Amino acid sequence: MSAEQKLSSYSLQTRLLTAVSVLLTIFLGLTGIVLDRAFRSSIEAGVAEQMQAQIYVLLSAVEEEDGTFYFLQDLREPRFTQLNSGLYGLVSNPAAGEVLRTPSALEIDYPDFAELWQDVNRGDFYFSREFAGDGEEYFIAVYGVVWENGASSYDFAVIESTSTYLAEVNNFRASLWSWLGGVAVLLLVLQVLLLRWGLSPLRRLAIDLKSIENSNSEQLDEDYPKELQAVTQNLNLLIKSERKQQLRYRETLGDLAHSLKTPLAVIAGAVQGLSAKPSEQVDDESIAHVQAVQEQLERMNQIIGYQLQRAVKTNGGSSLARRVELKSCVEKILRALEKVYAAKSMRVTCDLDSGVYFLGDERDLMEVLGNVLDNAFKYGSQAIQLTASVRLSPAAQLSIKIEDDGPGIATDHQEFVLQRGARLDTLAQGQGIGLAVVTDIMSSYGGQIAVVDSALGGASVELVFSNFQSPTHNASSST
Repeated sequence: MSAEQKLSSYSLQTRLLTAVSVLLTIFLGLTGIVLDRAFRSSIEAGVAEQMQAQIYVLLSAVEEEDGTFYFLQDLREPRFTQLNSGLYGLVSNPAAGEVLRTPSALEIDYPDFAELWQDVNRGDFYFSREFAGDGEEYFIAVYGVVWENGASSYDFAVIESTSTYLAEVNNFRASLWSWLGGVAVLLLVLQVLLLRWGLSPLRRLAIDLKSIENSNSEQLDEDYPKELQAVTQNLNLLIKSERKQQLRYRETLGDLAHSLKTPLAVIAGAVQGLSAKPSEQVDDESIAHVQAVQEQLERMNQIIGYQLQRAVKTNGGSSLARRVELKSCVEKILRALEKVYAAKSMRVTCDLDSGVYFLGDERDLMEVLGNVLDNAFKYGSQAIQLTASVRLSPAAQLSIKIEDDGPGIATDHQEFVLQRGARLDTLAQGQGIGLAVVTDIMSSYGGQIAVVDSALGGASVELVFSNFQSPTHNASSST
């Protein structure tokens, strides 16, 4: 992925939403874990209290006579009397082993449970979760007592299966994570809405900048949050400064052009006066000098015009570019050239779509098309063909091709005429300066120009722009 693609895929909203989502996931995850552990601890504490109460039930119901233990009355807990109910009561002596069990524990293998706890000190209460020999997990509560004769100690134990506890914990977990998931989704939706609302000034700033780029407005609005006001104010100052600077450059260069025209006109008049003298009054050497001055004077005029055109042209990469309709600009140039070259009766074929806009300065586009079309009219014989199309590969680009049926440009000069600093005296008049200006302007917009042979028999000049708009494609200069 290129740097430009990485930059275009960078989103503040996505970045913030990702950060908040990660934070929310961690927070809700930790909250769920804490609540789950707290619930399990609470349930286990409740089970311990309940089993301690059940031990007291056993104590109140057990009687001893001549060393034999029996239940004096019916047990208050119904599960003690139901076989394999999951709640079992045992009475044991550390020396003699088991002395009594509840009816619910008649089928329990007592030695499996006898190993689950050690001797409990008298008056102490022991509670734990253990796995028995059958692989099942049980809660075990043991209470050590000294019987009435004061000589014997016994362990009263209550054993309960954890199945009910685990079912309750699983139900709580399912409910907990369902609620936390719902809360997470709700918070994410609210976060997206809040981010869109909070970042809306940045989106509006981007829209306003695009509006300026498309020449629909002159500057940014002032109704922005105070955090963005410094940025928008500086951007407005930059826009105004750039436009004032462009205007000042044009005015200064215009004054320079007029200032240079006067001394050049004086020199041209003097040279013309010398040329008009009778040949008997001027020797051959003076005639040669006058001709040399005339040639250099003409060259100076061309160089000054070329340099002024280069300086006056705007920066095509500016984000403050104007929209210029291609079709109307071409029609304006053709109307002027058809009048200039009316004697040639050129047949012009145009294939242009409406709604195609050049993003830049109209004078730059006029200069580019004017120079190329002027060459086509000047050197074409009868026909000129102008076509414009949008290319999709490797990127969306506007291609303008101008062809004529004239003598064309020699293959070894096709690259040379596009180079900067091409010597004017090595080319036919009108082919070097104009195309050099076109090349400079195209370069400033990041465009391309190519000269090849035309199917009509003459020269074909192709201009390729990336800063354009059409009904189906929008692009901007990448420079």
